[in-house]
Amino acid sequence: MEIRKAEFITSAVNVAGYPQDDLPHIAMVGKSNVGKSSLINGLTNQSKLARVSRQPGKTRLINFFLVNDSFYLVDLPGYGFARVSKAEKEKWGVMINEYLEKTARLKGIIMIADIRHNPTAEDKQMAEWIQYYGIPVILVASKIDKLAKTRIKPQAAQLRKQLGFSDIVPIIPCSVVTKQGLQELSEQMGSYL
Repeated sequence: MEIRKAEFITSAVNVAGYPQDDLPHIAMVGKSNVGKSSLINGLTNQSKLARVSRQPGKTRLINFFLVNDSFYLVDLPGYGFARVSKAEKEKWGVMINEYLEKTARLKGIIMIADIRHNPTAEDKQMAEWIQYYGIPVILVASKIDKLAKTRIKPQAAQLRKQLGFSDIVPIIPCSVVTKQGLQELSEQMGSYL
């Protein structure tokens, strides 16, 4: 799939704020600062479509991006590390759960994990949730530009195993910096639509 057009449509905290059309959704999940917003910018070839920050926890709402006038790429708040209050983290958790449980148009999830680190308890919990609900998933092993090339393939395989995904779950080693993996991810996304 070639991404020719992408635009920010809206931010929401609950179902009432989601786009009210019948277009399919592909959601991005991952812990804070894993690179969800950067990946959206890389996939759409727009450096400022999604807001990017070095400080974790900048995505605090559910952001909807209309791609090719045919589907939404949905950027969910990151889970885990963000330096915010416990109450704020709980609010994000409710927001994410409500989106994942109540969105009938969700066709797939892109789960992003940093290839350099072992999955966190939150990563494992998200993987279990995805598997429990049987939602198609693409696992993206991000930030491969920060790893020796010989370590990428074995580290990616280990990441998939640690998250409990079977070998049928595609894993795409990816770098927004070098653009490696972006085309493959775009093609996998197209297969869900």
